[in-house]
Amino acid sequence: MELKFGMVGGGIGSYIGDLHYRGATMDDMAVLVCGAFSRNPETNLATAKKRHITDMSRVYSDYREMAEKETAREDGIDFVSIMTPNNTHYEIAKCFMEHGIHVMCDKPLAIGIEEAEELSWIAKEKDILFGMTYTYTGYAAVRQGREMIRKGMIGDIIHVRAEYPEDWIISMTEDDGTIDDSAWRFNPDIIGPSLTTNDIGTHAEQMIVQFTGLSIKRVLARFDTYPRTLKLETNSTVLLDFGNQISGEIWASNIAIGHECGCKIYVIGTKGALEWTNDEPDILKYTPKALPTQIYSAGRDYFEPESQRLSRVAQGHHEGYFEAFGNLYHSYLKVLEARLENREPENYTFPTVDDGVHGIRFVEACVESNKNGNTWVSLD
Repeated sequence: MELKFGMVGGGIGSYIGDLHYRGATMDDMAVLVCGAFSRNPETNLATAKKRHITDMSRVYSDYREMAEKETAREDGIDFVSIMTPNNTHYEIAKCFMEHGIHVMCDKPLAIGIEEAEELSWIAKEKDILFGMTYTYTGYAAVRQGREMIRKGMIGDIIHVRAEYPEDWIISMTEDDGTIDDSAWRFNPDIIGPSLTTNDIGTHAEQMIVQFTGLSIKRVLARFDTYPRTLKLETNSTVLLDFGNQISGEIWASNIAIGHECGCKIYVIGTKGALEWTNDEPDILKYTPKALPTQIYSAGRDYFEPESQRLSRVAQGHHEGYFEAFGNLYHSYLKVLEARLENREPENYTFPTVDDGVHGIRFVEACVESNKNGNTWVSLD
């Protein structure tokens, strides 16, 4: 079954647009048939041609026109991919869901918790399959870690540490401590009340959720800002309370000199530990208590079926960021395909609208904690 989809955003030159397009089409399960790629008419048409749209009448001036006209077609799209700036996700996702169209959305889900909860409610009310692209959760080795934890291989979880350090903001900073802050990512009206915690801290938060199955109950956050002229934080340190005497921490930074994209997770249990890092995405380190560390390599026969299905090459060959994005789409499309064919899907998982809601709660709680002098704040 070949699913039909459209894109909102992702015009020529869009980094995230290329990731969504390649991820959705990677396994020949979906074909792009329409889009509202850019508010610039020339860019909109040029993107459609580059993406091999055959019917130019399905290149729309905006997302509202796209939702209305695709719903009216007998061969209309099965789902839409949203890859626009943060403050537009809510209105676009809401529009398509109200037209009965399934959604795959780039993170974050929305700017505030009220918008996020409304989207979750609409998805349930209209039975919409809603996926989120927290990319790092798509790696086969990450899925393997989840299955090993479920099987009790590390015992009861004691502590979790996740981090995401990178240095792009400090690399743009002049020697006098100034920076060009005209980019939309620095604008609170577009990205919301947080920069680093919202942009990459939520990747670490979702890594914890998808890897361990735990849910954060409380946070205590400390924000730091450099360059000082920026309005939002560029370094975030967060203590986590999962309940049941399970603790954790998240460090996210855009000023971590020497780091480019260091997403990683380390989980300590009563019987062992697991460790994964984006620097070696095919490798999962498993250390049983009082025994040597074992190296699990993606694509090998000892990987669980849920992980095996996500490897496209034989063991010893590396897969990367595009493939992780493709894995999220692969899982989403397999579940959507089964739904449209009225059958039960295999065990595929991906971040959902509810994960997006929890991500917004996490960010807002961190913002409140930092504002209140680094106090504990509940996510409930």
